[in-house]
Amino acid sequence: MPKMKGGELIAEYLIQQKVPYLFGICGHGNVGILDPLHAVSDRLKLISPRHEQCAGHMADGYFRVKHQPVATLTSTGPGSANLVMSLATALADSSAFMAITANVPTSQMNRGPFQEIYKHNQADFPSVIRPVVKRAFQPTRVDMLPLALRQGFDTMVTGRPGPVNIDIPYNVFQEEDDVAVPPASHVFGQHRPGASEADIAAAVNLITDAMRPVIFIGHGATLSEAGPEIARLQQTYGIPVITSPNGMGCVPADDPLTLGFIGRNGAYPANQAGRHADLVLTIGTRFDDRSSSSWYPGYSWNFPKTKLIHVDLDPQELGRNYPPTLGIIADAKVFAAQLLTALGLREQRGAAPLRKQTSEWRAEVEAWCAEWEAYVRPNFGLRTTPLRPEYVVDVLQKVLPDDAILTCDSGVHHNWFMQFWRPKRAQSMLNSWGYSSMGFGVCSVLGAQLAAPERPCISVCGDGGFSMTPYVVATAVEYDLPCIWLVWNNFSWAAIRDIQMGMFGGREHGTAFYQGGPSGKRYNPDFAAWARACGADGVTITKSEDLAGALQQAIRNRRPCVLDVHVDAEVRPPSTGTWQLPPTPFKEPAFGKPWVA
Repeated sequence: MPKMKGGELIAEYLIQQKVPYLFGICGHGNVGILDPLHAVSDRLKLISPRHEQCAGHMADGYFRVKHQPVATLTSTGPGSANLVMSLATALADSSAFMAITANVPTSQMNRGPFQEIYKHNQADFPSVIRPVVKRAFQPTRVDMLPLALRQGFDTMVTGRPGPVNIDIPYNVFQEEDDVAVPPASHVFGQHRPGASEADIAAAVNLITDAMRPVIFIGHGATLSEAGPEIARLQQTYGIPVITSPNGMGCVPADDPLTLGFIGRNGAYPANQAGRHADLVLTIGTRFDDRSSSSWYPGYSWNFPKTKLIHVDLDPQELGRNYPPTLGIIADAKVFAAQLLTALGLREQRGAAPLRKQTSEWRAEVEAWCAEWEAYVRPNFGLRTTPLRPEYVVDVLQKVLPDDAILTCDSGVHHNWFMQFWRPKRAQSMLNSWGYSSMGFGVCSVLGAQLAAPERPCISVCGDGGFSMTPYVVATAVEYDLPCIWLVWNNFSWAAIRDIQMGMFGGREHGTAFYQGGPSGKRYNPDFAAWARACGADGVTITKSEDLAGALQQAIRNRRPCVLDVHVDAEVRPPSTGTWQLPPTPFKEPAFGKPWVA
């Protein structure tokens, strides 16, 4: 075997795994791999954003759109520490990328050299990062790299996906050894376990006994690309489908049985269906507090009186919050196909059609949908200054093409999109759901654009989140990425402001932006001017009638663009479930009433 430097081996392995991009920032700890990367720059492109957090969110966004992992590269110390939030975000939402971090040279370990963490163990950065990755590896010699790379990639994409860390001492990038590129590793989706015959039979019995069944799908369904199979279950058997934000787009948004999100800021029909169902078939979800109204019976769900079939690839999620009537460890796509076959065989053998059995249930659901539409739809056409939130959502729904990709940041704007957005495709609405990281939507749109260069990619982000990560515009200009940022500018940390005012007598403190303190005028930077300073387009929008045209022009221009949209902070999304921050009491729904079976 010819001698290879560690950096050369890493680069060739990533190329073998068909990784097209390495998102990262240089530092003294990883400078040793830059020259090997230069040698293969025609096959593996290094994209350098202006912050390591952004590199991680870009890799996360790329995977969510393409379902193919890429890698990040960060230096020792603060550079890699900046990656922790984006790793936590990816782990919480089952998104995969390989985080290559640098560390101090092995000859200097435990001597306290520049940027070493050594209080409890030498070169101890993996202890910092371990809680936010599936696995951390630390190969300290070149001959340890092949096994670490192969095992790391296999761990990342097998089963429930998630980020993996490879922590590499500086000298390993430049040292040589007689090594070869390891054999190809698994690819995502290669291993798809199915349910047993007994479990499928039990699921069929529960479904055919139900008069009011619903399906609840989450990111597990999206990751498995199970949308076609679940849509067939929905349409063939007339079963309503509730979606988590990361499950949106799996089933047709225009199907009357697609009820949207559930929970405090969910759609009323979804909460009603969850409250009144006698059976819930959940696929790839974990019943977190926001999609379960903080687990209060009757607000979103009625377990244990409602029967539950819980299907998930990760056995740790089965029964985490609600003990299932039937728990099944299986891939979402494989399970849905198995269930379709079993239900089809049942009806071929002369059993009563399931769709006919649930006709009264569908009529109830249809009435709830009509009731909800009558309540909310009039506000969508109101033209105001500043703009109403519903109007902004409606314009995007009408103007954006069906193949557009939306990356939502954390903030009050996300509540509106969870409640009313109807994505036309799977993998086209990206959310930081489990960890709710500010900056995710702002940064991940860059990775989404690289994953789908021909599609319009739009980040809807709050003024707070954009202020944290405005450097993204410079990166988009530098690499000619035609991303659009629609800044939901309400001059506040409005999501927290609304909670604070609702819980504490209408008082506001530390949750709005003022020039000169609370007695001064509301303040924000000129985000459009910032965009123009970076070399991008920037437009400020304060009137409703200007939004559609500005958005259409931004899409046509195919240039980086910031739309600074002034949105009314006094209009709040109508709650249809609840959410509690103990010990403060939870609020009753603004629309609809809880119902306990």
